[in-house]
Amino acid sequence: MARTQTSAPKAAKEPGRLKQMYQVFQMTRRYDANAIWWFLLAFLAPILAGILAGLLISGVDNIFGFVLWIVAGVLGGVLLFLIVLGRLAERAAYSQIEGQPGAVGAVLKSSLRRGWTASEMPVAVSPKTQDAVYRAVGNGGVVLIGEGPKSRTQKMLDEERRRVTRILPNVIVHMLHVGPDSDAVPLHKLAGRMARFKRSLNKSEIHAVGNRLASLGKNQLPIPKGVDPLRARGPRPR
Repeated sequence: MARTQTSAPKAAKEPGRLKQMYQVFQMTRRYDANAIWWFLLAFLAPILAGILAGLLISGVDNIFGFVLWIVAGVLGGVLLFLIVLGRLAERAAYSQIEGQPGAVGAVLKSSLRRGWTASEMPVAVSPKTQDAVYRAVGNGGVVLIGEGPKSRTQKMLDEERRRVTRILPNVIVHMLHVGPDSDAVPLHKLAGRMARFKRSLNKSEIHAVGNRLASLGKNQLPIPKGVDPLRARGPRPR
């Protein structure tokens, strides 16, 4: 009886580090046509600075020192290129989700700086417009972020602020808007804007405030796992 050999399909090989960097570079270049000039400036400026420093400090006679300055410039150019690539790539990625429900939650989940905690799930959602309010706690106090037009989210922010100040009367509460308004905070600048708030809480106070706000959330109806809160509907009146 002939044996039938079955071979499991091989898992797709993940691209290497250089290939991933090239893909990020291509994606960023498609988003921003001027990105190539920023990349060239970031790479060439340290090299030119290294050559100039080698000529002024080591001179042409000291070949070894001159070469070291050029190598240092090349390494500095590579490092600066990677930093600029990361910043522009992050901005390009956020531009693809900007304006979509849940975009603020994605930023709070992945880009918050040290000393801040937040959930990617909103604390308040309008099922009709899909506008939402998010909450973060950090050394700058409590920050409420409205996702959507200011004309629609301001009332939601005010209501959430009253709830927070009722149990935390001595904690500073900030409000930000991310949406189509001209004075709204761009999505890619949200984390940086939150980091600019003046320090008002220490590490232990942040933990205590987070626990109080968590108890506040327990009074709300829980959202079942696996259910999109933006599509959830309330009970029908009888």
